[in-house]
Amino acid sequence: MGCNILNDHKTMKEMQSEVDQYISQFKEGYFSPLAMLARLTEELGELAREVNHYYGEKPKKVTEKENTVEEELGDLQFVIMCLANSLHIDLEEAHNRVMHKFNTRDKDRWTKK
Repeated sequence: MGCNILNDHKTMKEMQSEVDQYISQFKEGYFSPLAMLARLTEELGELAREVNHYYGEKPKKVTEKENTVEEELGDLQFVIMCLANSLHIDLEEAHNRVMHKFNTRDKDRWTKK
């Protein structure tokens, strides 16, 4: 597939398809929705830890592995895509619905610039 990580712009559909192709090569396939929810919780905890290290009051121990917020967000996104794929959810459509909701229901909620 050969991709340039910095210049490879993909649609959400393409990313979901790439994740599906990766998972489909294994007999085990996708984990159950409950197992993936547990994975999401784990990954969210790892993201929270990184954010706390970089922006909060809890510096890393010298023995702790150097992760980045970007890496942890990527891990979280991967698991979200796995969950969506396993439930046949199109994340582009989900995004469009959420943006419609925010642009209608919440359009006057915040102070506009």
